[in-house]
Amino acid sequence: MEFKSCLDNQQNLKEIFSSRHTAEEKYTKVIELGRSLKTLPKDDQTPDRLVKGCQSQLFLKSTFSEGRMQFLAASDALISAGLAALLLMIYDGQPPEALLKCPPTVLKDLEITSYLSPSRANGLRSLYLKMQQDAIKALKEHNTDGHTSNTRN
Repeated sequence: MEFKSCLDNQQNLKEIFSSRHTAEEKYTKVIELGRSLKTLPKDDQTPDRLVKGCQSQLFLKSTFSEGRMQFLAASDALISAGLAALLLMIYDGQPPEALLKCPPTVLKDLEITSYLSPSRANGLRSLYLKMQQDAIKALKEHNTDGHTSNTRN
């Protein structure tokens, strides 16, 4: 199956949230994931890495190496960090095509998005869009070079 690991990562998220049934329990788990997020160093929190459309300051660093995307994120708000952690748990280490062809349907399945304020939901969409844009950029640079490069965003 194409992008099996992306789907496996989403299944793992379902298992992580399986014992959380209420909105409050799910929200608390998202915050917990935000606290455990491997953070982006301050030196890498630059204006070009700021995710536009987020209620809080959220930074995303994307790199492409050996055919895989790697992501680091940092936010000044725990809920935003937690939402970033969810997407990183799905897409970190995945080929760039996974970001384009394997949508994070688990967020809807778990009803995470239904518990978010409109501005937080917009921030989550903006983060996913930036990750997709960085994946497209990596693919274009890889195809132009004709070999795997180490692309930094």
